[in-house]
Amino acid sequence: MSDFLDSLPEVFVSNTDISASVYQAVDQGKVKKIGSRLYTKNLQDDPDIIVKRNWFHLLKEYYPDALIADRTAIENKPSEDGSVFLISSKKRKTELPGIIFNPRKGYPPLESDRDFIDGIKLSSIPRAFLENIKESRARSGVARTLNKKEVEESLDTYLRRRGEDALNKLRDEALKISKELEMGNEYKKLDELIGGLFGTRDTEVISDTAKARKEGLPFDPDRLEVFDELFRKLKETAPLIRSSIDVSQKEKTNLAFFEAYFSNFIEGTEFEVEEAADIIFNNAIPAERPEDAHDILGTYRIVSNYEEMSEVPENFEHFLELLKRRHSAFMEFRPDKNPGEFKKKANVAGATHFVAPDLVVGTLKKGFEIYQGLEEPFHKAVYMMFLVSEVHPFTDGNGRAARIMMNSELVAAKEQKIIIPTIYRSNYLSALKALTQSQLASPIIRTLDFAQKYTQSSDWSTYDNAMADLKDTNAFMDPAIADNEGIRLRIPNGN
Repeated sequence: MSDFLDSLPEVFVSNTDISASVYQAVDQGKVKKIGSRLYTKNLQDDPDIIVKRNWFHLLKEYYPDALIADRTAIENKPSEDGSVFLISSKKRKTELPGIIFNPRKGYPPLESDRDFIDGIKLSSIPRAFLENIKESRARSGVARTLNKKEVEESLDTYLRRRGEDALNKLRDEALKISKELEMGNEYKKLDELIGGLFGTRDTEVISDTAKARKEGLPFDPDRLEVFDELFRKLKETAPLIRSSIDVSQKEKTNLAFFEAYFSNFIEGTEFEVEEAADIIFNNAIPAERPEDAHDILGTYRIVSNYEEMSEVPENFEHFLELLKRRHSAFMEFRPDKNPGEFKKKANVAGATHFVAPDLVVGTLKKGFEIYQGLEEPFHKAVYMMFLVSEVHPFTDGNGRAARIMMNSELVAAKEQKIIIPTIYRSNYLSALKALTQSQLASPIIRTLDFAQKYTQSSDWSTYDNAMADLKDTNAFMDPAIADNEGIRLRIPNGN
C-alpha cells in the first residue's frame, strides 16, 4: 500500500485499474474522496485549495482532448468562481471543489495553438481574442467570454507590454486564423478595435485605458492602483504639521546645502562633505569631476531658492512645466541625459520596470488628478515624491526631481523640509519598493514622517552646528555598514 500511495500525485482521478487499491486506502484513512472519481492523499488542506493548485493536471483526466479557450485563454487562470472554459468533444460540465470545468463544442486545436501542461492545448493569443470578441451571457457565474471593456483592457495591456509591432502581428495572425475558424465577423470587430487603439479608426471604445490611448494619452493602469492605495492611506493618516515659519536665512542656506548633498549622494554622486561645501559655497569645480560638481551645484541652486521652491502646480500643464524646468536646471551639464525632456527609452532599476516612455505623460496626468484630491501639505509632499519617482519620467535625475517636488510642497506651505541622510538611504528605498511591488503604503509614510521629524530636530543655525548634529546622529554612515553593526539614524538630542 505504501508503494502504491507513493506513486500517486497529491490529488488524482480513480479508474478501474486502481479502484480496488483506492477503496482500501480510503478504508484505512490514508486517502479521502473529494469529488467525482476524485481523491487526495492530502488529509490536511482544504479540498478547494488542493484542487485549485492542481487544476491543470486534473483537466487532462476529465477532458483528454481539451483546448483551453475563451476568457481562460486570455486570463491564464480560473475565473473568480473557479470556472475554466474549454473546447472538447465531451459536453458535460464537471464541478470539483473550487473548480468548474465548462466545455463547449468548437474547432479542435489548430497548428498555431499553444502547448500546455500534460499535452493539453491552449488557444493562441490571436485565436483567444477572436473567441472573446464573440459576446456571451452568463446563465450563472462568470460569462464564458470577456465583455467589451475587458477585451479593450486586455488589448491595451498586450500593447503596453509588447509594443505596436507585436499587436500588428497579432492582427495579421488573427486574419489568417479567422478564415480557418469561419470567424470573419469577429475579425472585423477585432481589426476595428485595434485600429481604434492605434488612432487610425474612429472606433467607439468604453474602457478608460482605451479612451486615453485613443486620445493620445495612454497610461499605465497598474501604476494607478498603487497611486490609489497611497492616496487612500494618506487620507487615513492624521495631518502632520511641522512649521518652519521662523527659520532664518542662514538656517535655510545650511539646510539647502545638506539637502542637495544628501539627495545627490543617494543617486551615487558622492563627494566628501568639505569638497561639496567648496563646490557650492566657493564655486570650486574639480577638474576631474565637473559634471558631478554641477549636479550638486544645480540641485543646491534650486532647493536654496525659496521663491522657486514655493511654486506648486496649479494644474497639470503647470505641473509638467515645473517638473521639466527643475530637471533642466540641475541636469544642465548632462546634455547626454536630455535635461528637461522626458525619456525616449525605458529605464529599469533592479527588478523594477518603470513606466514606458509612451505612457509617461498619460500616467502623470492620471496620477496628478489623484494628487488634486489631497489637502494636507505633508500628504501632498509624500504623494508628489512617489508620483515622480514611480513614473521615472526622465532618463536620469528622477530621484532628485522627486525630492525637489516633495519639498516644494512643504516650502509652499511654510512647513519643514525633508532630507534623507546617507544612513537612511536603505530605509527610504525599501519603503519605495514596498509600495511599488507590494502596494504597502504605510512604510513610505512612516519613513518620510521620521525624516521630517529628524530634519526639524537638527540645528541648522550654523554650518558647524549642523555638522555636529549630523555626525552625532550617524547621518553620514554607509547604510550597509550601519545595518551590519545595528546602528540607526537618531533624532538629535534624543527628541
